[in-house]
Amino acid sequence: MSSRVRQRVRWVAELWLAWTAAGLFYITQDSVPRLYRGEYVPWKYVFVGWMTGMYVCAALTPMLLRLGNRWPIERRIAHAWIHLGFSVVFSIAATAIETPLLMLLGVFPAASPPSSVAAGLRVMLSFGLQGGIVRYWAVIALHAVYRSQQSAKGREREAFELRVQASELSQQLSAAQLNALKMQLRPHFLFNTLGAITVLVQQQETAEAEAMVSRLADLLRLALDDVDAQEVPLWRELEFLRLYLSIEEVRFRDRLRVDIAADPGLADALVPHMVLQPVVENAVRHGLGQSEGAVTIHVSAAARQGSLALVVSDDGPGFPPAALQQPGIGLANTRTRLRRLYGAGASLLAESAAPHGARITMILPLRTTREDAAAWA
Repeated sequence: MSSRVRQRVRWVAELWLAWTAAGLFYITQDSVPRLYRGEYVPWKYVFVGWMTGMYVCAALTPMLLRLGNRWPIERRIAHAWIHLGFSVVFSIAATAIETPLLMLLGVFPAASPPSSVAAGLRVMLSFGLQGGIVRYWAVIALHAVYRSQQSAKGREREAFELRVQASELSQQLSAAQLNALKMQLRPHFLFNTLGAITVLVQQQETAEAEAMVSRLADLLRLALDDVDAQEVPLWRELEFLRLYLSIEEVRFRDRLRVDIAADPGLADALVPHMVLQPVVENAVRHGLGQSEGAVTIHVSAAARQGSLALVVSDDGPGFPPAALQQPGIGLANTRTRLRRLYGAGASLLAESAAPHGARITMILPLRTTREDAAAWA
């Protein structure tokens, strides 16, 4: 049996059960006062008579539902006048069907059986016309309530679907904006590296140029592996950073010193992809670029009050005042990425270090790849 047929059978069964319940209500209403007064109750007449009338109404209900759909009273008040006329017609038609059935079953509600169906119809209409009208309006009203509920559920479903679509579009927009920020960062160090390679070639320092090209190829390959990732484990980010710094060490030779210290227990901590590279590049540019001596860059990662603290510092001349007030593309983009990824849960602070140098501190929510895997399990 197909699902459509099952739904139809269920609907018919519910319809007849509803009218059966209505018939039992009328039987109770008719018999209880008689029992209370100690009168005799003709159960055959009461039970069969009322249930016959109810089942006639059940057979006519599909027609009433079509009329309710054609002229819904909840949409236009004028439709009530149309249904008023139909209710009278329904009551007469239901009585016309019920009368010969009652006569045939021998339960006609009168002291003496009528001589004809016409006579019986006159008797039934004399006291049953109003009841048929009431039953018609009960069906129309309940149907209107049902339609209103279905319409409300439909609007809720549409509103939910719109919210889901809006959420998906928001996520797609956020991802596109984050990817755009990442794409802004890549050409930044790429152009600097290509410029350095050009200088080495012009100076005929072939070995250094070849080493830089090889390391650049490894760096780009590693970046492409995580091209769609917004977050990577800390160990992966440090691997990328070491490759980048190996290129800078070829550029600046003995003038650049690097110290990376990260708690081994934080290897699986999630950090934004390429979050350290622009910050370290900023330290190289402002530290080595404005100093004639060697500069040491310190990179550390530590847990701090339930958060992950990433600190990049150098012992160069420090930030010029204008740089703190108006940071460059690298720091501005990094701050924007942190805000979009974590909201108020992340921060970036750029400051001068004592007695000289610069320090950039990033505070991120401390989450690990293991926690993400457990959340998805």
